[in-house]
Amino acid sequence: MMSKISKRPNKATKSPPVSHVRIIGGEYRRRLVAFIDADGLRPTPDRVRETVFNWLADELVNAKVLDCCAGSGVLGFEALSRGAKQLTSIEPNHEQCRHIKATQALLGIADTKIVTMQATIQQALPQLANTEPFDVVFIDPPYQLALWDTILHGLINHQLIHPQTLLYIESDQDHTQLLESFTASLEPLKYKKMGQIFAGIYQLKTL
Repeated sequence: MMSKISKRPNKATKSPPVSHVRIIGGEYRRRLVAFIDADGLRPTPDRVRETVFNWLADELVNAKVLDCCAGSGVLGFEALSRGAKQLTSIEPNHEQCRHIKATQALLGIADTKIVTMQATIQQALPQLANTEPFDVVFIDPPYQLALWDTILHGLINHQLIHPQTLLYIESDQDHTQLLESFTASLEPLKYKKMGQIFAGIYQLKTL
């Protein structure tokens, strides 16, 4: 007589813990954006965001915005909250993309205003080639990946920015040293060190 072999049910994959960050200004002020506990995912702190969006101010109204390494997505949602007309968010983590889309639904943002791409920035930029250039670009990659120059190089090569595009760069190192490693020359417009974060607004230098 053959013995019966019991099959253990597969354990469901445990979802990572979820935290929230608050939008600090504009139409969606005080609304919450959900994000997961994932390696390299760290929402830009309120104090830094307040400074950055004060810098950008009216430049966001009707702007086409690209969030290169969306993470929580809060920079992009903050931009939409303050008048941006369209947002493209790039995030490789499947679970976090799901949360970004859930936040979009919760805020009632139409699909015509936001595109969320599940991809690395290296995969996404070629897919965006030949589209209308962006007016504001957030370059805030996981610090340990050091993707700042890779992103900037890709934006230029695929003609995704124009001379007036405002580039927000956030890093954990002094921008004087960071800019020396870039393949393109940038004109600093605003710059500030806030705690351990270095933040600045730049444009491409024109000849």
